[in-house]
Amino acid sequence: MQFPDNLKYSKDHEWIRVEGDEAYVGITAFAAGELGDIVFVDVDTEGESLDKDEVFGSVEAVKTVSDLFLPVSGEVLEFNESVGRCS
Repeated sequence: MQFPDNLKYSKDHEWIRVEGDEAYVGITAFAAGELGDIVFVDVDTEGESLDKDEVFGSVEAVKTVSDLFLPVSGEVLEFNESVGRCS
């Protein structure tokens, strides 16, 4: 398994990529595989400032819903809407 040099990983299987003063957050391929078929991603914290390890959204799979934890403190600037439509 390869790990990109530009990503850092949390204990909860989120990754973060920092570019300048902005960061991008996602879930690892391992987490996605463990969840199975993902049907919906919800990030309802857009525009909010959150602390490290706070829940910023959730991932809904066929059999479960998992919280998404922010790996650093900061403001949620934007949500990639195409990710939310996982059909």
